[in-house]
Amino acid sequence: MEWTEAISKAVWYIEEHITEDITADDIAREVYLSPFYFQKGFSLLCGFSISEYIRNRRLSLAGNELATSGKKVIDVALKYGYDSPDSFTKAFTRFHGITPSMVQKKEGTLKTFAPLKIKLSLEGGYIMDYKIVKKEAFTVLGVTKTFAYENAKEKIPEFWQEHYAKGNGQYVCGMFGINIDEQMGQDTFEYLIADLYNPVKEIPEGFVTRTIPEFTWAVFPCRGAMPNALQDVNTKIFSEWLPALKEYEFAAGYCIEMYDDAKKYPNGTMDENYYCEIWIPVKKKA
Repeated sequence: MEWTEAISKAVWYIEEHITEDITADDIAREVYLSPFYFQKGFSLLCGFSISEYIRNRRLSLAGNELATSGKKVIDVALKYGYDSPDSFTKAFTRFHGITPSMVQKKEGTLKTFAPLKIKLSLEGGYIMDYKIVKKEAFTVLGVTKTFAYENAKEKIPEFWQEHYAKGNGQYVCGMFGINIDEQMGQDTFEYLIADLYNPVKEIPEGFVTRTIPEFTWAVFPCRGAMPNALQDVNTKIFSEWLPALKEYEFAAGYCIEMYDDAKKYPNGTMDENYYCEIWIPVKKKA
């Protein structure tokens, strides 16, 4: 199933089950994709996570229902997945800017969040550099933290800042940023800031080692100021490269970003020629 078809079907499934306890895993299963890559691709292409999209749709529908149906706040809250009026009121107010009681009193205006619609556009026609490389298993040393897919985009940069602020850069410079979701069906994943492991050196306190299995990798070069260069290539992987891919498919719940030494560039990671890579494990389609 192509990405545009998968997202279109996912949106339809969400609308049909919007008042039920659905998860990204349920949706990914419905569109025959791994939750790991479905969530990553959805976020890159749509601009928000699956859980954010579902929450916004529910709050939009809840606002309309309160304004037109005369139902009690508690009934609408329970219908759209909130356990208490308080939690519903907090979420509702953040989204709409007014409280549920104000809606019932016809005070203020509501915000709407329409379902996604897929529009066909003719894009591409350019050359996207990548190579298919088989790499043996290798071990890295790093610091690790578990992130939810929902807020990873904001939290991971903070993790890097904390790493260097603590002085951990003397042990691990940060050659790799590694996403690991071996089950490919969780709401969270492990992320490592890592370097290649040197077994003759002691492992510093608070650091861990992880062995990355042998895979065939699709390797995408990125050149330009960070983080835009990396984000642009990531988006193109899911919006252009993947839909056109005929011979390969994703193989496992790993994604690696490899960073060149920033000291080699006059402006560091903000240099127009700064180089990094994105590695995605692939396998030939059956």
